[in-house]
Amino acid sequence: MAGSSEEQASDYRQILSIGDEAKRLVALNEHLSTRSYVQGHALSQADVDAFRQFSAPPTDLQLFHVVRWFRHVKAVLGDHHGPHTPLQPCGPQAGKGRRGQPQWSPPAGTELCRLRLYNSLTRNKDVFIPQNGKKVTWYCCGPTVYDASHMGHARSYISFDILRRVLRDYFKYDVFYCMNITDIDDKIIRRARQNHLFQRYREKQPQAAELLEDVCSALQPFSTRLKETTDPDKRQLLERTQHSVELAAEPLRSALAAQLPPEETSRCAEVLLEAAKDLLSEWLDSRFGSEVTDNSIFSELPKFWEEAFHRDMAALNVLPPDVLTRVSEYVPEIVHFVQRIVDNGYGYVSNGSVYFDTVKFASSEKHSYAKLVPEAVGDQKALQEGEGDLSVSAERLSEKRSPSDFALWKASKPGEPSWPCPWGRGRPGWHIECSAMASTLLGASMDIHGGGFDLRFPHHDNELAQSEAYFENDCWVRYFLHTGHLTIAGCKMSKSLKNFITIQDALKKHSARQLRLAFLMHAWKDTLDYSSNTMESALQYEKFMNEFFLNVKDLLRAPVDVTGQFEKWEEEETELNKNFYNKKSAVHEALCDNVDTRTALEEMRALVSQCNLYMAARKAARRRPNRILLESIALYLTHMLKIFGAIDEDSSLGFPVGGRGAGLDLEATVMPYLQALSEFREGVRRIAREKKVPEVLQLSDTLRDDILPELGVRLEDHEGLPTVVKLVDRETLLREREERKRVEEEKRRKKEEAARRKQEQEAAKLAKMRIPPREMFLSESDKYSKFDDTGLPTHDTDGKEISKGQAKKLKKLWEAQEKLHREYLQMMQDGSAP
Repeated sequence: MAGSSEEQASDYRQILSIGDEAKRLVALNEHLSTRSYVQGHALSQADVDAFRQFSAPPTDLQLFHVVRWFRHVKAVLGDHHGPHTPLQPCGPQAGKGRRGQPQWSPPAGTELCRLRLYNSLTRNKDVFIPQNGKKVTWYCCGPTVYDASHMGHARSYISFDILRRVLRDYFKYDVFYCMNITDIDDKIIRRARQNHLFQRYREKQPQAAELLEDVCSALQPFSTRLKETTDPDKRQLLERTQHSVELAAEPLRSALAAQLPPEETSRCAEVLLEAAKDLLSEWLDSRFGSEVTDNSIFSELPKFWEEAFHRDMAALNVLPPDVLTRVSEYVPEIVHFVQRIVDNGYGYVSNGSVYFDTVKFASSEKHSYAKLVPEAVGDQKALQEGEGDLSVSAERLSEKRSPSDFALWKASKPGEPSWPCPWGRGRPGWHIECSAMASTLLGASMDIHGGGFDLRFPHHDNELAQSEAYFENDCWVRYFLHTGHLTIAGCKMSKSLKNFITIQDALKKHSARQLRLAFLMHAWKDTLDYSSNTMESALQYEKFMNEFFLNVKDLLRAPVDVTGQFEKWEEEETELNKNFYNKKSAVHEALCDNVDTRTALEEMRALVSQCNLYMAARKAARRRPNRILLESIALYLTHMLKIFGAIDEDSSLGFPVGGRGAGLDLEATVMPYLQALSEFREGVRRIAREKKVPEVLQLSDTLRDDILPELGVRLEDHEGLPTVVKLVDRETLLREREERKRVEEEKRRKKEEAARRKQEQEAAKLAKMRIPPREMFLSESDKYSKFDDTGLPTHDTDGKEISKGQAKKLKKLWEAQEKLHREYLQMMQDGSAP
């Protein structure tokens, strides 16, 4: 409406001052005509006061504005109210002869379940709240690539892959996932240097006596180290190495003493060289390691093992990161990061190295040191392991202001890779690598940082300290997730215990899906025991679910018309559907509770058990189960297993028979069925031959030549031998079929050409047979001029008499023609001539 409430009240007062009611109505009509009338608009107090002055609406239809407003006021105030009834705050009421819109109240609903994650920073399950809407920034500590990836790596990266998939595909977060590759590290430097020196030693082809002498020299410091080792596992490994070397050295020593032939001595030397590889590598490194200065030597090893790591992750169906960072590619950013920490007062330079001042950082009111494991502060063993084997010498330790300080940048010693920086040539410390790379990509604060449980202190605590010192904040990571340890049959995985299992070794025994199911059946943050019992549980779960999927697939393959798909639901269907939704709710609650996949899988198993009972009851009653309901449940279970990474995306329902990630051998899976088909076909062909039924033989050939190649199956028939069945790429078989058709067409063409030529030859022969011998030379006037009475030539074209030798040859031709002509005459007489 136009005008304020005060202006309207003033206008109404002037109108109401008119004494005559009819004139007042006319004035009111003119007033309302100037306003924007909207049906249902809230009434002002001035409106109500004005219309209380009228006893009834006007009868003059020209005053329609007044009539409409009068009806509107009465509808609001109610028919039974008098003109002086005060305006009620309630909604519209029913007018005379019509019903009003009843009041509606929304349902109370239930509280939505919220995702909670176990946060190592609080050691509690905290509600997960990303900093920026649905976007989640996530950094994961990647491997140090100096050896083959093992099941400990699989524990972390499969678990984080499951968490990542659930956040992305189930909770629908937009996850930006970053991971690093540590390709500059003390372990890598030492291993690369030793490999290089051993390879150089091998290429020199040392004499047998020289090799034996070198091995004996290497055993002396090795024996000393063995005596000083107190860790039982490491001691056992060293003892085993020493024993194997001494065992391999004895045959060579005997061969040299007995002066055996060179080839025998060389064989013994090669055995010793292989057995003493680790021993000699360490000995050569202690003598010549400082001479290795080429940075490329230190890059070849991590590049090789990084490629192997990526292949292992692909084999395990682990999603690749959105961004992969390598330390060697971020050295400038690391130098800048260290400089900023020094400038902020939390780092100091000492003898070309840069250290983090933990005491100064911890004493700052803005910061806290060792947020994750504060009770571990001062643990020198853990701190020294974090610094690396090459960085814990007495000289390096003396450079620190406090024993808890750690290296941000290490001055390179001879035999180590180095890069230029403001403090002299050096290399990054281990902890600073992740801080610089993660901060470059994710900024001053990320949502999630992940890694193995054993990385909490000192690695992740030092990451937090130096990053928050760089940004001068206290929130570099919001949620720290740490996966649990992996044990092998209850023991720590160790080469000394001979239970060190690489990912490739594990995949030889179990499929990627089976390994993932084993991980899904355990909490991601707890210790997982990789054992025969664990894997047997995973195998049984896979079999149980697969049988359900196969039963549903079989049910769905049964022919039925479109309308027959929709059947009346009885009490059993209603109950199963109720259980279906209850289990979906239970799965959701489990995933909200720290992504509890163990409980989720058990709820899914319980749902399948209910489906099995339902199908068994229907079978006993000789009634068909409800296809749509069971298909919906099977599709839901397939969807959840896809989210968990246990089923490939291209599978429509249930576990695929073969293919990437399924972990099944396609040939081993389908060959029994193809073999049975082949044997059945052979039996049918044998009967068809005996009974002379060519139509059946033709059908057998069509199966072999046209139908099975489309499915990637080749049948090779061999007379007297069983048919060979082979699985071949479909496109290859189709090309072979086209080539076979081309060859058959070429054969047919050649056969027709040969028949045509034969027919022409026979026609030419018949034409020749028709010629009497006395006429055969008469047409050759270009060769001969005179002939005798039998038609034999006597003179050539020059009138010269034919020689006796030539006449003899012509006589033979004449006699042959006479024989042919007699045959023709006989054929004519017999009636067999064409």
